[in-house]
Amino acid sequence: MGGNVPVALPRRDAAGHPAPGKRPAAYHCRMTPVFDVTIIGGGLVGTSLAIALQHSGLAVALIEAAMPQVLSQSRDDERNLALARASTVALQTLGVWPRLMAVATPIERLHVSRVGEFGSLRLAAGEAGLAAFGAVVPARQLGQALQQELEMCTRIHRYMPAELAALETGADYASVRLHTPDGEVVLATRLLVGADGTASRVRALCGLGTEDVDYAQTLFACSLLPQRPLDGLAYERFSDSGPVALLPLAERRAGLVLSVPAGEAAATAALDDAAFLALAQQRFGWRAGRFSRPGRRSAHAIRRVVARSITAPRCVLVGNAAQTLHPIGAQGFNLGLRDALTLAQLLIDAERSGSDPGAAALLQRHAALRREDREGTMAFSDGLVRLACHPARLLSPLRSLGLLLLDGLPQAGAWVARRGMGFRGRPTAYAQGYLP
Repeated sequence: MGGNVPVALPRRDAAGHPAPGKRPAAYHCRMTPVFDVTIIGGGLVGTSLAIALQHSGLAVALIEAAMPQVLSQSRDDERNLALARASTVALQTLGVWPRLMAVATPIERLHVSRVGEFGSLRLAAGEAGLAAFGAVVPARQLGQALQQELEMCTRIHRYMPAELAALETGADYASVRLHTPDGEVVLATRLLVGADGTASRVRALCGLGTEDVDYAQTLFACSLLPQRPLDGLAYERFSDSGPVALLPLAERRAGLVLSVPAGEAAATAALDDAAFLALAQQRFGWRAGRFSRPGRRSAHAIRRVVARSITAPRCVLVGNAAQTLHPIGAQGFNLGLRDALTLAQLLIDAERSGSDPGAAALLQRHAALRREDREGTMAFSDGLVRLACHPARLLSPLRSLGLLLLDGLPQAGAWVARRGMGFRGRPTAYAQGYLP
């Protein structure tokens, strides 16, 4: 990253392009679109951010590496996302939730335990005066719902398919070079948002290093039919081999998340359905009865990749580009959505006050607002997997006593539930049910 680009921003029309006759000298030989905010990455978090900025008054570009219909029609991934209550409220505020209501299954109760140990934690939303802690939705259908809502956002300028090739930052904006099937495109933006996932190109071009942890685990995800319906009950179960989750789905089905040591991943992937169900049954137990009718399996290596800084001049990272966590506790997308919506709220406030959306002060404010939630959630995720899955026998009674303590103290359970619902720190306006 580096280099100098012109500092004068041309006046923009509604599409974000320089108005005729108002381009500075640097633009006389080429038409360079100019945007206030450019989002790299059209996944779940990047698309959510674009939707949140639709009526902001900002000129927004969304750069998507693949055509959306390719993503929305993929049926190879049966992952299910446990959305925290803060996320479901935010998606309702954004207008996305009505598209998901038919496939969303409320999480009304939680059960946390460890294989071979006597302690467990049981939480019920009704005891907290809530209908649900959150909901489970198929990841593919969440992607479809977001794409459908994005299609309604006529003020978002989309480049697709397009990939980030180069980035230069100057005093007033960043120059972004894209590779597209029709050739190279150059645009200017006052703020560049990296929402481009774990292997973030934005993060690399900004020179933002990462702290990486290989958990030496592989996650297998699929749906199945439990003999006993879960009826809104979500399970998280730990063992020396890694965590197992069972999530309630529509039509009496359940979403299975099964972690195995990386060295066993190839053998697990090669199992036929009967053998895979036997493994899942052995790891989870019989609380839900016998498993049957498994869906298509997908496998994902588990790594923790955390950016040492989430900001650089004229750039900010959100979602998996900022932090990719262990899927334990289902915090990944929920945390990324809170990244995006905190940023959206700041950008909307900046536009109303006439401030620069890429100013260093705004980026510092964003990092400060995200610090408590990010650090607390990352510490919870990493600490839980290390403690709950550690084979040391001396930890067994401590773990059991800890779960029993949380289970027996209503205030402690409520504290855990509030953080699990995504209300750590200061909730965004979206999570409180209103637009900023």
